[in-house]
Amino acid sequence: MSSLAPTLQLFFAEYLIKQRQASPRTITSYRDTFRLFLGFAQQQTGKAPCTLEWEDLSATLISAFLDHLEVNRHNSARSRNARLAALRSLLHYASLRHPECAGLIQQMLAIPQKRFEQADVSYLSPEEVAALVEAPDADRWEGRRDRALITLAVQTGLRLSELIGLNCNDLELSVSPLIRCLGKGRKQRSIPLTTQTVAVLRVWLRERHGDHQDPLFPTRTGRRLTDDAVGRLVAIHAAVATQHCPSLAKKKLTPHVLRHTNAMALLHAGVDVAVIALWLGHADIRSTHIYLHQDLTIKERALARTTPVSSKPGRYRAPDSLLAFLEGL
Repeated sequence: MSSLAPTLQLFFAEYLIKQRQASPRTITSYRDTFRLFLGFAQQQTGKAPCTLEWEDLSATLISAFLDHLEVNRHNSARSRNARLAALRSLLHYASLRHPECAGLIQQMLAIPQKRFEQADVSYLSPEEVAALVEAPDADRWEGRRDRALITLAVQTGLRLSELIGLNCNDLELSVSPLIRCLGKGRKQRSIPLTTQTVAVLRVWLRERHGDHQDPLFPTRTGRRLTDDAVGRLVAIHAAVATQHCPSLAKKKLTPHVLRHTNAMALLHAGVDVAVIALWLGHADIRSTHIYLHQDLTIKERALARTTPVSSKPGRYRAPDSLLAFLEGL
């Protein structure tokens, strides 16, 4: 076995799991990154992953891998940067264990993150939400599950990882209905539920018949749904909903759009941005400001307050001949 392989194993077993106590979500993301990278390196070098040496890696190889992610796998710049962050974390760890490779590692660490434009926030109108919720076939078990999942996602704004990580005992439907979740950064938070959401979830729980630690939204075989599975079911139901609500055809509907929809609904209801940040589990309130930039009604109200109602249109004319001369320069 090469020197790279045991270092990578220790990086996961000792550094991520024991020392940093990284969340299962982080470990899964890092694992997927290295599976992709090692497979790409094997294609480029002809060596099996367990035989790769540090000398087989280079800044050129990593740059080619990042280009492969964007061109061949159609990853966004955000996803590309996330993969690069995982690789950088390993390289920082390896630099202390392999000082003889310090120069090579520094060259790889010099690869910069890619800048990208901030896209507009996409969200659904109340009519589009209603069409999407009604899209799943209520006569099928999967349809009833998907309707409960979409209803909960739109009302709570949970992240996709939080949504699929829910267990049956995370629901509290008694006096003060709420949902508990373990969010980003291992932060626990609780979100209150509306009467409509509670009614849908009560029906689903009676049919679900799950134990406390069972996933709230499982597959037919009882396993937890994956990110891709939720993305596919949202896309399928969006196609059905578009037949009844044509405006959905103009939007690329993903599970994260449901989170944006919840945030915009709270903002339109007059909820303070700080409260929305707590609701969504944002560590920094600046992450919530994107919804302020997206809300045109707030800007229109500001314009209405600042524009003099009695002002008459016209062009500026200098009150003095000397000033008129200077204006003309």
